[in-house]
Amino acid sequence: MTSVLAWSPDTLWLLLQKAWWFLVVLGVLVAFHELGHFLAARWVGVKVLKFSIGFGPKLFGRQVGETEYLVSAVPLGGYVKLFGEDETEATTPDDRRRSFSHQGLWGKVLIVAAGPGFNFILAYLIFAGWLSTGAPLFVPTFRDLSADVEALVPGSPASLAGMEVGDRIVKINGKDISTKTELLDIVSKSKGQPVSLEVRRADQLKTLTATPIPVTREGVDGDEPPYTIGIEETPPLVTSVMHGSPASLAGFKPGDRVIAIEGQTIYTWSQMTTQVREHPQKPLKLEVLRDGKRTALTVTPTSEKVTANGRALEVGKIGISGPGRSLIRSDNAAEAVYQGLEATWGWTELTAIGLYKMIVGDISSKNIGGPLTIANISGEAASQGASSVVFLIAILSINLGVLNLLPIPILDGGHLLFFLIEGILRKPLGERQREVAQQVGLVLLVGVMIFAFWNDLERIFSR
Repeated sequence: MTSVLAWSPDTLWLLLQKAWWFLVVLGVLVAFHELGHFLAARWVGVKVLKFSIGFGPKLFGRQVGETEYLVSAVPLGGYVKLFGEDETEATTPDDRRRSFSHQGLWGKVLIVAAGPGFNFILAYLIFAGWLSTGAPLFVPTFRDLSADVEALVPGSPASLAGMEVGDRIVKINGKDISTKTELLDIVSKSKGQPVSLEVRRADQLKTLTATPIPVTREGVDGDEPPYTIGIEETPPLVTSVMHGSPASLAGFKPGDRVIAIEGQTIYTWSQMTTQVREHPQKPLKLEVLRDGKRTALTVTPTSEKVTANGRALEVGKIGISGPGRSLIRSDNAAEAVYQGLEATWGWTELTAIGLYKMIVGDISSKNIGGPLTIANISGEAASQGASSVVFLIAILSINLGVLNLLPIPILDGGHLLFFLIEGILRKPLGERQREVAQQVGLVLLVGVMIFAFWNDLERIFSR
């Protein structure tokens, strides 16, 4: 308690901002999800009794027609209460006509599936709108995210420690990791202290020790520089060139490998992008390897304003993407309509595969985040501008849609599983069977929520 009272006004203000943006982001996600259930129920003809953002005690609400719209005290979800969810509610023919439990199988399936369905629709609308502005949209694959060594700076700490391209890093300082982001984040904050790395090479596990060195580049606070060990995400190989970009005008082609910029040898994608970022609106002389021959090119990066460490910066960009990267960009609004679907599918596939890998143990369950994690990333996104918040909403909306389709009783996917069984057996499950399944589902859900919250606390107190 004493430490909380000792927080500075700036810290308290930052926490309030994160709490506010958490409510905004979660409110949008929940409202759109429940809107799917609501509109589908109205379309089928089922009476909607309540539409609530949040659950628990009612804070305030208003009756409009036959539906009460309300905001409840616990902002971690929401619900739509339908008439006739309990079969005994419907006592007259008119009641049965407007009762959920007396609808045909496909009507009930539509109402339940519309919730997660609307989450995917929300993400699609955001992606399509984003692409229609001409802005590029990054749709990652697991190749982009996994902690594999795909490029290595010669003479770097990782190289001197004996690391090789193709190694997969599974632990750092005894902590399980599954993504490159976790690895780079721990190394960056190491303050130059040696790090122990457990790597998987073929079928063997090896333990290596590397001492990070400071990164020096424009826009980095010199008092607390980030650190690196020379492991980068990809080699400087160009796989796609955006139409009309500086790279396109300079003559870049897919398959080019950047080997030098302004006479400096380039080994990794990060080395290349650092040079480009630091020279907006300044011509750069590059050498690329194309079909085994060295080719000279000159490119002038465009200038783009970004925020880093709380400061506004101008960085250079040339419009290329690298191995394993999927960077989508639309030339017009009509193309954005189609490519919005491609982006939605890509992020959905990534989420579903990631969830599967977490279940089977290929990815650490420590990646599961709860409300504190969502609040933190919401606040960070807000500090980067409205576009970052909107993009975050799209990604979380897909996560919410995928999670709700899991065949766990109490979730939408569990109800859909009951309907599938009903379709096969030609009759619904017995009331007692449904009750037991719902109780099991509730225990599972509460367990996951507690685990996620525990992960949140570990992240906070391990800083």
